[in-house]
Amino acid sequence: MPSRRPISSETQRLLARIYRYSRNRRASQRAHCLRLRSQGKKNDELRAIFLVSEKTLYNWFNAWDARGLLSLYDRRGRGRKSKLTDAQKAEVKQWVADSPRQLKPVIKQIKATWNITVSIDTLKRVLQSFEMSWRRMRRVTAKPPSTDYERKCSALDILKSLELEGAIDLYYLDETGFTLVPPIPYAWQVMGQTLEIPSQRSKRLNVLGFMTRQGRLESYVSEQSITSDVVVVCIETFFPKVDKPTVIVMDQASIHVAHRVQDLRREWPRRGLYLFELPTYSPELNLIEIAWRFMKYTWLDSAAYESWESLVENVEKILAGFGKEFVINFA
Repeated sequence: MPSRRPISSETQRLLARIYRYSRNRRASQRAHCLRLRSQGKKNDELRAIFLVSEKTLYNWFNAWDARGLLSLYDRRGRGRKSKLTDAQKAEVKQWVADSPRQLKPVIKQIKATWNITVSIDTLKRVLQSFEMSWRRMRRVTAKPPSTDYERKCSALDILKSLELEGAIDLYYLDETGFTLVPPIPYAWQVMGQTLEIPSQRSKRLNVLGFMTRQGRLESYVSEQSITSDVVVVCIETFFPKVDKPTVIVMDQASIHVAHRVQDLRREWPRRGLYLFELPTYSPELNLIEIAWRFMKYTWLDSAAYESWESLVENVEKILAGFGKEFVINFA
């Protein structure tokens, strides 16, 4: 039963592309069958390769003679009719959005509402038609009450404007730490191969920093823990005297709101030094967090984690070169 529609060399190449790259499994299978048939394969061999009946082969070849390349794809309307109308599917989508982790309650709701029984697989196909997929949810930092957050954001915008006018100096304060257990960054890698980063347990190198939006960074580095006493000493050391009102933006970490700090924040304004507390759970408002992220995920090379000495050397090199060799544009 040879095909009556000729298969030219150009068509052969097109069928080969469909076979290799099409995401439609049936189209890929039929294209491959037609290629093999044109290369002299017998029906017995084709039935064994594709595990189909003689009637299926007959239908494939007849469809090719009648419709050509279009025959590789099922015509619209083929297959079992959907149990749900388009309007019902839209409502099902909303039910799943309300309860995205469990489909069984949705199946029960479909039965109770429309007296229609559907399987989990059917429901999954409906959701896939809406470009929905089953994947891991994303953990995000809890947001503070909107009124406090918005109020603080507005106040921070005013401080930025005053800084641009030259009326105040604005610094961002935060702490971070580095060990020989590195964060896992993204990297271009050969398919089938995975780049490795040295990792081992170690002590922690702590860094406290004061950063401006213009790229100036003052830092304190220590292997000792950073406490509220250290915070106070660093503020006193880095800002012994200020030429204009100076505002230090910081989060509400326990070492920032401890009694030692709170006692002095009543004295510091007399010297022109002010503390501005960010709302809780808002690291995106503290620009120095961006600098820490660049250090850990971009600027620190994998080789820095080979030894403690190498880690310390590379961290100190970045801190010393911040704003010159290592630059972030906060505009």
